[in-house]
Amino acid sequence: MQESIAISMTQCCEASGPAGVSQNARQDHHRRGSTLTIFLASPRPLRQASVCAVASLLIASPAFAHHPFGMGDSGALTAWQGLLSGLGHPLLGPDHLLFLLALGFVGLQRPLRWVLPLLAIGLGGSLLSQFIPLPDAVAPWAEALVSLSLAVEGLIALSMAPAAWLLPLFGLHGFLLGSTIVGAEPSPLLSYFLGLLLAQGSLLLLVTALSQGLVERLGAQGQRLGAGIWIGIGMAFTWVALID
Repeated sequence: MQESIAISMTQCCEASGPAGVSQNARQDHHRRGSTLTIFLASPRPLRQASVCAVASLLIASPAFAHHPFGMGDSGALTAWQGLLSGLGHPLLGPDHLLFLLALGFVGLQRPLRWVLPLLAIGLGGSLLSQFIPLPDAVAPWAEALVSLSLAVEGLIALSMAPAAWLLPLFGLHGFLLGSTIVGAEPSPLLSYFLGLLLAQGSLLLLVTALSQGLVERLGAQGQRLGAGIWIGIGMAFTWVALID
């Protein structure tokens, strides 16, 4: 009788032990596979944007976040350098570029109507920075807020924050873009603002024109995935800005 009980207990342990472990392993594998499947099944534009966003996160550094001419000595810039810097800054700064790209999937109503208000407030922030220079002690916190704006865009895409928050956030981006050319001569300053107008205006028109089609292709699941990616990148950029 005791031998029968021992044999039964041994069989139960063997059935529950390895089988239980393998079942947990299968569940973990299934969860990882489900996440990968969701990502691979998402529309191609979202996958491309996600890869670009992760690449921007990996290469982001102070060297990549500034103008092609450094802007260390604003007074020495020529008009052509100012124009090229204005064109390049929104493209070379990962936080600025990702903020503009995310406007394509946040789900704006009548997205083209947002172009002029956003552009005007952004340039207004850049102009304001010429009269209220950004103190060096505050600069890291301002950079952190700009990075955090990516996470806010993710919340807007999830309908957890109002779309109207995009306006002051775009003004904050414009303020930091303008802060890099404080002290420049009038000619490079005007050409820099022209470059900002052309670069940001072109990107805004392109992104908002494609917005509705992109949101339809993404669907609700793809939009949530994109929002999660942007929230994660925004938090990572914010952390880097604070500890750098």
